Amino acid sequence: MKHLYILLLLISSVGFAQIPENYYNYATGTGYTLKTQLKKIIDDNDDPEINNTIEEEHQSQSYNSLDGFNTTYERDYYYDSNGSNTILDIYSEIPNNEDNTPNDPYTFNPGSQECGNYSGEGDCYNKEHVIPQSVFGSQLPMQSDAHHLLPTDGRVNGFRGSFPFGKVDDAQLDPNEQNGITNPTENGSKLGNNLNSGYSAGYTGKVFEPIDEFKGDIARIYFYFATRYEDQISAWSSYPMFNGSSDQVLDNTFLNILMTWHIDDPVSQKEIDRNNNIYYNHQNNRNPFVDHPEWVALIWNPTPDDEAPTDPTNLVASNPTDNSIDLNWTTSTDNIGVASYDIYIDGSNDFNTTNTSFTVSGLTADTNYCFTVKALDASGNESEFSNQACEATTDNGTVGGSDCLVETFENLNTSIGSYTSVSWTGDAGGTWSATDSRTDQNINGTAAITVRNGVLTLPPTSGGIGTLTVTTKRIFGGSSGTFNVNVNGDLVGTINYDDTEQTITIPNINVENSVSVVIDGNSTASNRVMFDDLSYTCYSTLSNDEFNIPMVKIHPNPVRSNLHIDLSDAIDTQIKIYDILGKQVMSKKINNSQAVNVQALKTGVYLLRITQNNKTITKRLVKN
Repeated sequence: MKHLYILLLLISSVGFAQIPENYYNYATGTGYTLKTQLKKIIDDNDDPEINNTIEEEHQSQSYNSLDGFNTTYERDYYYDSNGSNTILDIYSEIPNNEDNTPNDPYTFNPGSQECGNYSGEGDCYNKEHVIPQSVFGSQLPMQSDAHHLLPTDGRVNGFRGSFPFGKVDDAQLDPNEQNGITNPTENGSKLGNNLNSGYSAGYTGKVFEPIDEFKGDIARIYFYFATRYEDQISAWSSYPMFNGSSDQVLDNTFLNILMTWHIDDPVSQKEIDRNNNIYYNHQNNRNPFVDHPEWVALIWNPTPDDEAPTDPTNLVASNPTDNSIDLNWTTSTDNIGVASYDIYIDGSNDFNTTNTSFTVSGLTADTNYCFTVKALDASGNESEFSNQACEATTDNGTVGGSDCLVETFENLNTSIGSYTSVSWTGDAGGTWSATDSRTDQNINGTAAITVRNGVLTLPPTSGGIGTLTVTTKRIFGGSSGTFNVNVNGDLVGTINYDDTEQTITIPNINVENSVSVVIDGNSTASNRVMFDDLSYTCYSTLSNDEFNIPMVKIHPNPVRSNLHIDLSDAIDTQIKIYDILGKQVMSKKINNSQAVNVQALKTGVYLLRITQNNKTITKRLVKN
């Protein structure tokens, strides 16, 4: 928990209590030796040399004794200036207001709103076992150990159930068939399949994710539990977060998740106060990882990872628009795992992503940019730079700035939840249609059309087409992919999609007069993809003195080996060829009519981009 807190005197006898003198005298060694020493300190044991150094031996408490503890000590002194009379619940707290004004969707009165029955979120709070009771068979002292029992909303506690904690893939949220709760919950906690990439790679099952403010709290609870009960865990029921051992205890994937949360969300005053209250006023033992957070690395990572990932390779810059350029590169490798990539623009670190593709936006038109990429691991080790890839944004004067078509999809009947054929009247009139589609999904709360293995057909317009822009997002799982964009039956470009919301622009289509646009050809027929905020600009006619490209002729098309490019004038001309995924496969500069050998290209459809005097046109090219 990283939030600023109110400096209030807690209503307790703790005062300014600190770690008891000599409490950790026997916390020696590193690795699992240190972990076992800590287990002896915080648990009942028969080692008098250790116990004699502690003021009072650990005292087991009953499960119901937590009721009084929660009523007295688990209050919100940290986020709400009036919170001393409410329970601090990590599943309803929204710590966004820096002035400590109330921001929670609901609050609980200590004692009077504790319950075991509930019908909806916000009804009452109960005691949640952060490590589920089913793991240890509801046995004592685990069942009543205050260090892993938190007061939380009853409905959210039930929703979390016995699922492990992890990083939820937002594209694979649990459909949530429970009454009285949303997913994500009212403060943003959520349930869904684990994100199998980045620091959470290695597990695909269902997990529960608290908000960032409390992730470190959860991590340090697990480190405490894995330490205190290390000699019992191997005999308990299978649990995805545990690996069945007595030393590491935590499964590799979840260990990486918890260590990341522990680092990203440092110990808070709330945790320090709670640790003191449990020690002095309840069960007389402490969570050592709140007192000494540095011990997490000493135990579970005694040999720091100092090996950097391999350098990213094959960086390609492509698909320039007036304000964006697409980047793609080959995945790096690492002894532990690659966490993310830093993207540098002309030597400045401007972006970070966990993917191996990225659209750099916010660029200036008609400007050359050079890009490099570095790979990073979870320990902060970074690779050297990738190769450099340069590309220039297009000139925003290439096509007219006026919109020939704009569609927000707000006229859709948004109640269609099964895949069928849909038609509706667009924002500016005209009939839109989509096959194998549904309408009940949305992007950021606004209506969108979801297409599976179908065809999205736009109403014809008479002003031509210059640049097409659309927002996409894949839902319900699947892989990244593309849709084809066809104008008057010719392929002019592709629309990328993945599990993140992204806005795609296909520049320089430049087809005049009447146009009919069709979006089809989902690269993976089972992927379900939302489309929103689709628009295209009109075609702008330029005189031959301003724009010679219409006079450029290419033949033959389809081509087998030599593509002949005929120029009307001796003028510098840039030729670039892209595959249908947007990857540049050839680049050549010419200044007179000549043949370009394309024999090395694989059979298929390509986009040929021809640029003269900062003006560009794209043609469809078929390679036999």
